[in-house]
Formats: sequence, structure tokens, C-alpha cells
Amino acid sequence: MINTMNNLNLNYVKVAYQFWIPVYTLLDPIHWLHHHGGRDTFTWWTFACYKPPSHLKVTSSKFLIHSTIIGCFNKTSLDFQSKILERSGLGEETYLPQSLHCIPSKSSIDAARDEVEQVVFGALDNLFANTKVNPKDINIVIVNCSLFNPAPSITAMIVNRNQIKKYQEGIMSGTGVSAKFIKYKMGNDVRSFNLGGMGCSASILAIDLAKDLLQLHKNSYVVVVSTETITRNWYFGNNKAMLIQNCLFRLGGAAILLSNKVSKSYGVNYELVHVVRTHNGADDKSFKCVQQVQDSDGKFGVCLSRDLMIVAGKALKANISTLGPLFLRANFKHGFYHFCIHAGSKAVINEVEKSLQLLKSDSEASKMTLHRFGNTSSSSIWYELAYIEAKHKMNKGNRVWQIAFGVDSSVIVLCGKPSPNNPWEDCIDNYPVEN
Repeated sequence: MINTMNNLNLNYVKVAYQFWIPVYTLLDPIHWLHHHGGRDTFTWWTFACYKPPSHLKVTSSKFLIHSTIIGCFNKTSLDFQSKILERSGLGEETYLPQSLHCIPSKSSIDAARDEVEQVVFGALDNLFANTKVNPKDINIVIVNCSLFNPAPSITAMIVNRNQIKKYQEGIMSGTGVSAKFIKYKMGNDVRSFNLGGMGCSASILAIDLAKDLLQLHKNSYVVVVSTETITRNWYFGNNKAMLIQNCLFRLGGAAILLSNKVSKSYGVNYELVHVVRTHNGADDKSFKCVQQVQDSDGKFGVCLSRDLMIVAGKALKANISTLGPLFLRANFKHGFYHFCIHAGSKAVINEVEKSLQLLKSDSEASKMTLHRFGNTSSSSIWYELAYIEAKHKMNKGNRVWQIAFGVDSSVIVLCGKPSPNNPWEDCIDNYPVEN
């Protein structure tokens, strides 16, 4: 038996999780209905990830050249960023928003809105195309974005959407511009929620909220959009603790569709059964672990505390003590087929792998997501799930543990076909790589 409780030394912040189970459950129907209240309580979902256009890719050399040219960083800071990049686990094809490809970089509200629209609508368009759900049929919209909360809100931007979408890949390839009129214009009875400041695990917190809302509102669709903006939060100073974010965080986002519509529940991907959450915000070290601050020169950024790994270990211990009786028997391999560890950094993934005594193959999806897409914050666990699907490793009934540091973690099980429009489609054969 794995002595997990004694091995956990990692730390990040508060953690919690959810449990998912397949439609094709092995429990007998009477036992199932007795414990779960019948099919109308079920919550199913599917997801889609945003894949940025190729002209937004940033190599390590391009990153460092740009950082040098803009003239905000001294030599010590440039050398420090170079070392972080070398050790980060990020590859040469991650993405940054258009605003940070400009010289000088743009950090305006308009530039940040452009980034949000590109990511959020890119993920949602894929989701609606995959599911054939009409945006006007959505009953509840939930967005989690920690560091950019404009007015009108991001949920309002989604509800109001009415624009011509230009396909940038056509522009870059020289084949001309293709465009399509996209209109959501959701109903005036749509319920909307914006979650801010919740960190890299806020996607699962949003899923938790969606689950609770679906228990109150029957026969409904909920859309969850998980992203983080970079434009307004790029750090242009020389504080090392605040420079780390520049080296790790990259452009990305995911959209998740949840519903309790019984008629739709047999042909989808995953189904939600149980949620358990733990929050260590009352602890001062946990509370101060990741903070948006100003440096001594008044420049804004996110400061990552040295206590990061310690407090995450405590939170994960607390979660496992609750998770164990429900899912874990002799060891983790009996409880889960796959693992999606938040792609925060190579060090974070390695520490979780070591602490949970996982095999290298167990952390493959996390390391490859970090390599290909970087740390996309709360959406990273969905890129990891997409990786497992693209590798054809996900089978019906497979249970996956998603560990999303910041606030939550989750457990899911496949019960339908993998999602189309996978962000790994054009490169999956190149993976895994040494990382």
C-alpha cells in the first residue's frame, strides 16, 4: 500500500476535487438510483480547448530577444528569465497574445479584451460546433478568469456576442481572409456568474458551481469558460519572484458544456457524480502564496511565494484523506487509469509524481501539455485530458484524476466518444518528447 500521507511534501495553495463516473456504470440500477436519486440528477458534460493561430507561437529565443528589445529588464533579470525558461519544461511552440508580440508591448484594456474574445470565443465556437447546441439554448454561463474582470463582464461579452469572425490563419498563409458572422445573443433569462481571483484550479470550482446550479434548474444547459489573460498581467520589472510568471504562463482556454437533460445524456463524454472541496484560505501562508502585487517601482505583477510547494502538500494531504475511502483501495493505480496534474511547471509535476509514487507514464499528459502549450492556468487540465484522448488511451469507464492546484482537483470518467476538434490533432504524433 502506498504511504501517500507521509510522502507529500509539495505545496501550492488550496485544493479540492470532484468525482466523475461513467454512464456505463457497473453498479446495479437499484443501488444506483438509491444513492443518486435517479437519472434527472445526473450531470453530463463535454469540452473543447482553444488552439491559438500559429503566428502567436513564441520560441525561447524570440521571448528573450523581445524582452531585451523592449528595454524593461536589466541584465540580471534577463539572465534569470533565460535560466527559468531552460528549466521550465516549456517547448518552442507555446503561445503569447498578439499584444506581447508588439514592440512596445501593449497592455491596454482594449488589447486585453481582444485577447479574451479570441480565446473565449475560439473555445466556445469549437464547443458549439462539436455539440450542435445552439448558443441561444444556454441557460447558465460561468466564466473563471482570475486577473482580468472588466465591465461589461466577460459573461456579458459572451451573452452579447455579435461579430464577424476573421480567420487569421488565412491572413498569415497569404490565402486571403475568410470570415463568418457569429451571433450568440442569448436570452434575457440567462443566468451569469464571473469568478475572479480563484487561481489555477478555478475551472473545477466553476464546474462545482455548475453542478450545484443544475440541481436547482432542471433540463438546463450550463457553459463554463476557463481562461486567464496575460496582456494586462505581464510583468515589466526586475523582481525575480514576479518574473517567474512571464516565463511560465501562456495563452489558452477551454469551454465545458454541462447539462442535466436526460435525453442527451447517453451520447456525451463524461458524467458528474460527486464533489468534495477543501479550502485552506484561513492559513496565512496559503493566503499569501500567490499574490497580485506592485513592486518597489510600482509595477504590477504576480508574486509566487517560496512557501508555494509546502502549502500545496498540506492541502493535497487533506484531500487525499477524504478521497481515499471513496476511490483508493490498495494503491492509486487501482483508483485511476489516468492523471492530469496541473501543468504549472516541470518542478511542480515532478514533485506530485514523486509524492504520489506515480510512474513516468502517469504524468506524461501533464508534461507534454506543459511542453506544447505552457502553463495555461485553470485550463491546463483540459489540454491534458485532450492529450489522453488524442493518444487514444481513453476508454469507456476509465477514471481520471485531475489535480488542479489553486483551489480544487477532480476525478472524471469517460462514457462516450472522445471530443472532436482536438488541439493536439496536428502534432500528437510528435509526442511524447523528452521533458
